[in-house]
Amino acid sequence: MRKCLAILIIAVTVATAVPAFADLQNVVVGGSIRIRGNWIDYSNDMNSNAFVEQRTRLSVRADFTDAVNAFIEIDDYSVWGQDFRSNYLTGIDSRANTSNDVELYQGYIEANDMWGTGLKARIGRQEIKLGSGWLVGTNDKNAFFRGLSFDGVRLTYKTDQFSVEGLWAKLAENSPLQEDGDIDLYAVYGSYLGIENVTLDAYWLFIRDAAIPWGVLDTHTVGLRGAGKLSAFDFEAEAAYQWLDMDHADNSDALAGNLEVGYTFDMDYTPRVFIGGAYFEGSDDDAPFNRLFSNWEYTMFDLGVNGNDQSFANMTNFWAARAGVSVMPTETLKATLSGSYLQLVEDICNEDNLGWEIDASLAYAYTKDLSFEVGYAHFFAGDALGHNVDDFNYFYGETKLCF
Repeated sequence: MRKCLAILIIAVTVATAVPAFADLQNVVVGGSIRIRGNWIDYSNDMNSNAFVEQRTRLSVRADFTDAVNAFIEIDDYSVWGQDFRSNYLTGIDSRANTSNDVELYQGYIEANDMWGTGLKARIGRQEIKLGSGWLVGTNDKNAFFRGLSFDGVRLTYKTDQFSVEGLWAKLAENSPLQEDGDIDLYAVYGSYLGIENVTLDAYWLFIRDAAIPWGVLDTHTVGLRGAGKLSAFDFEAEAAYQWLDMDHADNSDALAGNLEVGYTFDMDYTPRVFIGGAYFEGSDDDAPFNRLFSNWEYTMFDLGVNGNDQSFANMTNFWAARAGVSVMPTETLKATLSGSYLQLVEDICNEDNLGWEIDASLAYAYTKDLSFEVGYAHFFAGDALGHNVDDFNYFYGETKLCF
């Protein structure tokens, strides 16, 4: 906490020193505390896992004249009991490993409406969410909400009809050990805003990975997205094509798509029904679709399949179908029930059925700042996970305070 306070004091000091270039108008301190208890039971041949995770965020925003502002945010993600500072037998302070607890999560300078043109520049460490976060998100869904921020530059030009963003982020820096060997992300993201309550997007994402031993791997992803609300209907649709150029290796390509359509009834409890599906290509000849930094999770469980990475937002080589309903008995209480089916695109050992999942949750907004949520998920394991794998269970309880 002392380190956290010290960084905040430095942030405020820096903010108040900037008036040599622009006059300070306003300083806002904010943050959040999110605590989630998890209990996961995978199968008879794996131990159950129970833990409580907590993420604490603290930020300072300084607004200056000429539409300039600075934002600094620190955070700490940890599991209860990992940083207990005292030996409970002897009472001697053991000083657990807390050296890396508090991190600079965000720290950027932002200039809006530069030269009166509608251009915005954000430079520094920052969260980046493109669209719904299907390929680039903030890693804050469900369990293990550690967050994700990027070091880079983001330029945005926006009018009433459209917006265009250009992005460069440094993902890995290996100098001065070698001239090259870095990993960089580039993106161009355009949106058409001329239809009320609807957004139409087109984008190109490019990752250059020069850190691999055999040369350079270029990953290109182009996609289209449409999302919005039309009367009682809401929709989210996205499709992407991805190709890989690799030195000293055959090139590879893959397709992916995501769809969700909902309808909200104008009646008591305001029920909303929805259906959706997703597809991420995988094959023996080509690499499966790389979901990059996705914020979407199609299961509450880690479905490790014969060494393949099938965990949460990294899960690929599968298709899914889902449906569900949510109701609001009061303005502050929301209940959701959904079911989904998951199957491998490229089967493993002649088995492709991953299984069925049922999810139920209840969310309560005690105030506009404090919320509570509890939930349960059950996964009916399919043959692709192994013939001796039992069903999975997951319980969670969460609270979050924003200020």
